[in-house]
Amino acid sequence: MNILIVHAHHEPNSFNTALKNKAVEVFTQSGNQVVVSDLYAMNFKAIADKNDFKGRSENSHFKYQAEQVYAKTNNLFADDIQIEMDKLMKADVVIFNFPLWWFSVPAILKGWVDRVFAMGFAYGGGKGVYDTGVFKGKKGMLCITTGGPDTTYLPEGKNGDIQKILFHINHGMLYFTGMDVIPSFISYSVARKTDEERTSELIRYEKYLLSINDITPIQY
Repeated sequence: MNILIVHAHHEPNSFNTALKNKAVEVFTQSGNQVVVSDLYAMNFKAIADKNDFKGRSENSHFKYQAEQVYAKTNNLFADDIQIEMDKLMKADVVIFNFPLWWFSVPAILKGWVDRVFAMGFAYGGGKGVYDTGVFKGKKGMLCITTGGPDTTYLPEGKNGDIQKILFHINHGMLYFTGMDVIPSFISYSVARKTDEERTSELIRYEKYLLSINDITPIQY
């Protein structure tokens, strides 16, 4: 399989990065091809703007989605976007690896989705969505670290049901574009864990990844 890990954590020594590294190790040792887009290390541009295109269809009025469709038809995406699109098209499995910030993804990862999941490429422009989406047949999943403990992310917890919190990512980004969404791997309250507990989490993640082809996708 071809694995794409889109990693959004600024600290190479973080536990979130350790999870990314574990995925690289597990998949590589299993004979898979792994590509990592380390967004902070790449200094990936998160803002969607006019500079995302080498040429435009309309100069008097800028409409980002219309220009995405035009760019797809005329091979006019900026190089950094096209490189990520090529990685995405080749991937059989896509993993978003990130810390949960403000109940969502870090801005740099949201910017990656805004720019790479372009209209005309990932949806729209005559392409389907959900069950007829462009990325049908690919698996998508989230690997997340949180600050709060798991009890705060239960339906009765202060933060609310973690599955509802992640719905806009799993459903609105991965499934929207046709992917089979694998249930998220979540490591809670990592800053408060002992070294032994972090090691156990890495082992748990390894077992999870080794069984990824046997895990039933989320049914929407």
